[in-house]
Amino acid sequence: MADEAPARRGAVLTIVVVVVYVLAFANVALGILVLLSRYDVPEADVLTVSLLGAGIILFGLLMVALASALARGSRLARLLLTGYVGLLILLQLVTIISTDVWDIPATVQLLVQAGAVVLIWVPPASRYFVARADRRTGAASAA
Repeated sequence: MADEAPARRGAVLTIVVVVVYVLAFANVALGILVLLSRYDVPEADVLTVSLLGAGIILFGLLMVALASALARGSRLARLLLTGYVGLLILLQLVTIISTDVWDIPATVQLLVQAGAVVLIWVPPASRYFVARADRRTGAASAA
């Protein structure tokens, strides 16, 4: 209906968007630090550590872009964010296994990122994404 109020982003999703922004910049910072730590590793591990750092930076920057789309209710952003966090978790696990210096920061980020992904799929957040999709297509929601 035309008189229907716009779908409001709930508190859960607002918190998740803020957490995603913080995590994105934290991943960029962690990636830079991992990249710079290549000078402290044996020569055989320099390429591995460099690629890990660059990958963490890249996916951190992509998360910044996705956080904005997530706030607008983009279902594609939710799917891409889930995939990117999965790849970041994999990169951080490799970082934890291959380096000794970044175990604690990588573990903390890994846990918080997993929690953020869970929160964007819980029912309050999912209702917002469905309502936004219904509004874009002009379909009436079943609720």
